[in-house]
Amino acid sequence: MLNNVILVGRVVEDPKVITLDNGIKVSNIVLAVQRPFKNEEDTYDTDFFPIQVWYAMAEIANEYCGKGSIIGVKGRLSTKINEIGDKKIKSIEIIGERIAFISTVKKQENE
Repeated sequence: MLNNVILVGRVVEDPKVITLDNGIKVSNIVLAVQRPFKNEEDTYDTDFFPIQVWYAMAEIANEYCGKGSIIGVKGRLSTKINEIGDKKIKSIEIIGERIAFISTVKKQENE
């Protein structure tokens, strides 16, 4: 079985580390990835992917990534089931396992 996702794109906003009650750290990154082909209007569409990174990777992303950084993310897909009333809604999340820093913009440079 294989569950791999590789994305290269631009960070939409500065990552923030959240420390959960049990001490585990998580950061959510939104990655803008331009499609490799043009649409009907002869422009490139962009997809925005939310990515979760955990533990030390969350701290590293927070330290080295800022809005506008170009990064590569290797990760996996994970399914999540949310119950709203009597309905179960499935969604897919991207869990980032590795980050390659291609062109970083530090947070201090943005402020």
